[in-house]
Amino acid sequence: QVQLVESGGGLVQAGGSLRLSCAASGRAFSRYAMGWFRQAPGKEREFVAAISWFDGKTYYADSVKGRFTMSRDNAKNTVYLQMNSLKAEDTAVYYCAADFRTLVTSDYTYWGQGTQVTVSS
Repeated sequence: QVQLVESGGGLVQAGGSLRLSCAASGRAFSRYAMGWFRQAPGKEREFVAAISWFDGKTYYADSVKGRFTMSRDNAKNTVYLQMNSLKAEDTAVYYCAADFRTLVTSDYTYWGQGTQVTVSS
């Protein structure tokens, strides 16, 4: 069992930056692949980024590639999403997720409660 808690969301102007954190509790965190997803009002949840447990390889949605960076600190049981050059269309609730598989779909087993990111234009 893994519990995930996101933090770091907030209100930022377009062009600004935020860093989201996702703290995990439970055993064997280093063996879980982690993902970030987001859901804007009236839209379906969409993939943002993922990081494998095996080699730390990262995957990004085309919409955030070059602007967002995902990383993990296994010693702290935490993953991060550094978001730069934010745009109004990045406004959404951001969720982190965990699974033994590295996925770019929403088939993750464990989910956090989400953190709101609002980008003002």
